[in-house]
Amino acid sequence: MLRQQDVGHRIVVRRIVGVRYGRTLFSDALGELVELTETHLTIATARGVVQVPLTEVHRAKRVPPARRPMASAVVELERAANESWPAPVQERMGGWLLRTAGGWTGRANSALPIGDPDRPLEAAIDAVVAWYAEHGQPAMINVPLPLAAPVGVALDERGWGARPLTLVQTAPLTTLLTTAPAGAALQVGVPELAAEPSPGWLALAGAGKAARSSGREDRTLPATARHVLTAVGTVRFAHLYAERGPRSGGGELLAIARGTVTGAGRWLGISLIEVEPAARRRGLAGLLIRALAEWAAERGATDAFLQVEERNTGAVALYRKLGFRTHHTYLTRVAPGHR
Repeated sequence: MLRQQDVGHRIVVRRIVGVRYGRTLFSDALGELVELTETHLTIATARGVVQVPLTEVHRAKRVPPARRPMASAVVELERAANESWPAPVQERMGGWLLRTAGGWTGRANSALPIGDPDRPLEAAIDAVVAWYAEHGQPAMINVPLPLAAPVGVALDERGWGARPLTLVQTAPLTTLLTTAPAGAALQVGVPELAAEPSPGWLALAGAGKAARSSGREDRTLPATARHVLTAVGTVRFAHLYAERGPRSGGGELLAIARGTVTGAGRWLGISLIEVEPAARRRGLAGLLIRALAEWAAERGATDAFLQVEERNTGAVALYRKLGFRTHHTYLTRVAPGHR
């Protein structure tokens, strides 16, 4: 049977799905074990997340990983992602990184355990809880899987919750320059890349964040958000307007995206892709991704990454079509009593 130590690893489950003519029928599921409770297990498969009641599990076991990246590759990418999304307050605890941005986004307000915290694991978790309490925030820890699976097991034992599974996906820029569209069916201008976000860009980004945040009605971005968005050495804010754009006499802002180059110049980080509802499903997101890929390639970057929740099936399908593949995953773990 499976144990908490198997969370974050690849497993196969034979599930009882019924009985026909006196014979038990089975179905197999293969994927990453992301949760194991007293009542069910949850697997991230190639077709989506599957939750299986333990009463239906006939057999389950860990199997060898499917081309897992080396731990050093996960650490490199996580560090590049942190550079791309910098919290205004950061503090080292050995190899762990404690971050806060006043509560804006989980990534900028969670500890990142990608090394030795210079103390026993239980003491490290206690220190994380105390640090966030000092900053008036609930403690959260981003757990890259399977790299930090032992951290996840310890948090399970403490009753920590988890936000939806996030996929960290990568693609070579050469692939994006081939697969991403160079134009769109809708008549739009050429994407404009600016060193600073325009008021319209910030408004569209805020609206998108509000739409994905349960119960959050405020569409304005807090002051800490500007630091996270702009405090990167190499960053561009992509604007896509209808018609020819504001420089030529006006035009509605239809879509936005943000690109950074970090990780010693290797990685293009793509984030905050937002498209106005009326302009969706017309290839605009791909158009922005191509523009950012061209910009990053000119600066010597070779690869791109993005982060997307596994349950966002529409975005996952789009990114897969463009050539993105999952490099690793992470769970944002939340201290008991918080969401």
